[in-house]
Amino acid sequence: MYSMTTSAVHTPRSPVTRKDVARYAGVSTAVVSYVVNGGPKKVAPATEAKVQDAIRVLGYRPNAAARALKLGSSETIGLVIPDNSNPFFSLLAHAVEDAAAELGYALLLTNSDGNLAKERRNIRNLASRQVDGVVLASVLFEPDLEALESAEIPAVLLNHGGNAPGFNSVGVDLAAGAKMAVDHLIGHGHTNIALAMGTNVANDFDRREHGWLQALTAAGLPEGPIVRGDFTRSGGYAAGQRLLASPNRPTAIFASSDMQAIGILRAIHEAGLDVPGDIALTSFDGSAEAEYSWPALTTVEQPVRIMAEAAVSALVGTSRGQEPEQRIFPTELRIRQSCGCGVPGASGPSRGSTT
Repeated sequence: MYSMTTSAVHTPRSPVTRKDVARYAGVSTAVVSYVVNGGPKKVAPATEAKVQDAIRVLGYRPNAAARALKLGSSETIGLVIPDNSNPFFSLLAHAVEDAAAELGYALLLTNSDGNLAKERRNIRNLASRQVDGVVLASVLFEPDLEALESAEIPAVLLNHGGNAPGFNSVGVDLAAGAKMAVDHLIGHGHTNIALAMGTNVANDFDRREHGWLQALTAAGLPEGPIVRGDFTRSGGYAAGQRLLASPNRPTAIFASSDMQAIGILRAIHEAGLDVPGDIALTSFDGSAEAEYSWPALTTVEQPVRIMAEAAVSALVGTSRGQEPEQRIFPTELRIRQSCGCGVPGASGPSRGSTT
């Protein structure tokens, strides 16, 4: 029978502490704290290098929970977006993460998949984790923020063009941006301009549709055909097929998102038609895919990085604690080839921006 001796018993290794790191590096625990936390006091480069080497050799991992308890802050913000597979929202999330990191905050990213129940669940989960704030790109124009209010967690509505009393909101003037894109098509001589309009969970009126109508009315043009569908490539593809099958086929289309426009491009190409020769196209968002589609899309570009920085600042930056405000930023029309610009014989107005 095998008998286990005491020498054969291995006791679990205790966690490495800040004192262990200080002893190994030959410094005080306060110096280790300054290096780990990036302050508040500066540490000489040579000393910091010794501490970082000790952290690496010993495998020290700061206790985030203890730090949060001491500071009264988790140094984390939450972000809820509708669709992380959409390049525009991926770009937006990346910009929020960068802005948070600049202020020393980590980011918890959640995706609602365009589903209201999942959005509310994500908000409750973030609230239960006691994040320092939540940036919400909601599927609703008027989202439910009760879970955050009851937990006294501040929130900023991002990609939000409407008014939100009592909350900070950051967005663009959707109507002005859409009008600019449709005005550009009118400047190319188009008089039958369709709208491919994305739908939202509550079926609320989207101000991009209002901008499309404003442009047509101001030019004395009749309302073109409208097709509604998802803010996706497949939604745009289906919209394009329906518009092409219309007895009064439009000569130009304004799509309410770049993803829809990508789908519309496929539908037009499959029909053996040319963009912009047979049908011109403009869209909204300013994602990377708009630049690399064929032809490249003329699109209303949102100032993603500026919006993200404003949202994070309102939560944990220089704007924290100030009276809630609505921040509306200008958009810019990125002119490429899908509208007819750059094509021999085509003409149109120059690039502009909303005010």
